[in-house]
Amino acid sequence: MDHEKNHKPVILLNIDSLMPQALETAIQTGRAPALKFLMEKGYYSNELVTSFPTMSVTIDTSLLTGTYPNEHKIPGLHWFDTTWNSFVNYGTGFRETIRIGARRTIHNMLYRLNNVHMNKEVTTIHEELAKLEIPTASINSFVYRGNFPRQLHVPRLLRPFTQLEASTLTPSIFSLGVFSRIRPRGIPLQITAGNFTYAARELRYLIQEEKLPGFTFCIFQDMDARIHLKGPFDMKGIKKVDKEIKKILDMYDSWENALDENIWLVIGDNGHAATGSKRRNVVIDLRKLLSTYKLAQIERPVRKNDQLAICVNQRMAYIYVLDEGTKLKAVANYLHRDQRIDVIAWRENESITVISGGKKNSLVFQRGGDIEDRYKQSWRISGDLTLLDLTINDSKLIYGDYPDALARLYGALFSQEGRFLVVNAQSGCEFKAQSTPTHLSGAAHGSLNKQESLVPLIITGTEQTPTYNRIIDLKAFILKLLTE
Repeated sequence: MDHEKNHKPVILLNIDSLMPQALETAIQTGRAPALKFLMEKGYYSNELVTSFPTMSVTIDTSLLTGTYPNEHKIPGLHWFDTTWNSFVNYGTGFRETIRIGARRTIHNMLYRLNNVHMNKEVTTIHEELAKLEIPTASINSFVYRGNFPRQLHVPRLLRPFTQLEASTLTPSIFSLGVFSRIRPRGIPLQITAGNFTYAARELRYLIQEEKLPGFTFCIFQDMDARIHLKGPFDMKGIKKVDKEIKKILDMYDSWENALDENIWLVIGDNGHAATGSKRRNVVIDLRKLLSTYKLAQIERPVRKNDQLAICVNQRMAYIYVLDEGTKLKAVANYLHRDQRIDVIAWRENESITVISGGKKNSLVFQRGGDIEDRYKQSWRISGDLTLLDLTINDSKLIYGDYPDALARLYGALFSQEGRFLVVNAQSGCEFKAQSTPTHLSGAAHGSLNKQESLVPLIITGTEQTPTYNRIIDLKAFILKLLTE
């Protein structure tokens, strides 16, 4: 194909929970020679703005579609579908998964996420390139929607928990642990998806067999679980992933030759914030704060008298108001009593109101207006700018602790139907509801804060860079690399 002669393949390595400070320290201390080479030979930024909530399924969907949740409609890892009056969970933790139902959760993650929940009005990188007859590959990503029907293989061990009768739509080359593999003899060590070693072997096989497509999206997932336990400054995971990237680069005549033949992108998907050790200080139990209301239970269908449904995404949460007689502001007032909640937001028509736990003032904003931010987005804003750490100079909006805060909050609050609030926890804290996993003396993510929202970006093998350093701008950048 002409494409193969004129455009170098693009390989995007997404290292789950890779954070700038840990990456830079690992490189400076000699623990990541492969990542050091890629960084020094190309472009590096420690301020790639990710999606919100800072949870992998939302972030990966934003990356592949180039949109925030208000367009792609994947609100988080845990949300409530007001159309069907049911909780949607893609696997937030063992206890929560069991209570909601393993069969439902697995089916959500493997099938509904891509074929039902993701907005059909948006397109993924895989779909766009397939229309241009440019093949693509997805390795280890649960967000994968493409143009090619494929029947996933369900191992006998998992068949009691899920039945995938309908085929799903994937890229032309697709690897997802035991459900679909590239190598004829590849055996993943994890049941639901391949670990970073398996993912690297799948990618090396494509290179070895000269089957590397125009675009390859490969996720190394294992670091996230380790950082939840060890904290955000743990570097053992980076060292292990770097060894696998080194093996990939070693397949070429030289590492420089790997850059001559391909364009390499390396990103993190979200950061982590360290959590405290005293449960009563750092775990915000939303059930207790909202105990005056009748709360829906995740293990049973919603009942007529249920007033609220709570969906926790670690350091952020959605609170759905099911009772038409209950005002959003009334619920917000209960949440406002807890100073550990730094952002409480809800929408009314086209406007979004923001308050903060223990503070008196409010902020109201909406799209369109005479105030413009660095991303050429225009806004109308009134109230206390400090609630979102905003500054306005000469009608120019400057973000502080909450990168691209207005568009990202807007994305979450317009991601779905229904009446609901978004809450964000102060640093060191996380939310709890029914059977929610917590991460004491470790780390967690999900929030709007820059600790979880700014991730590294490495680009090498090309002089070009994205228009803006946001995860939603990578799609247009990749398409440009492969089509212009």
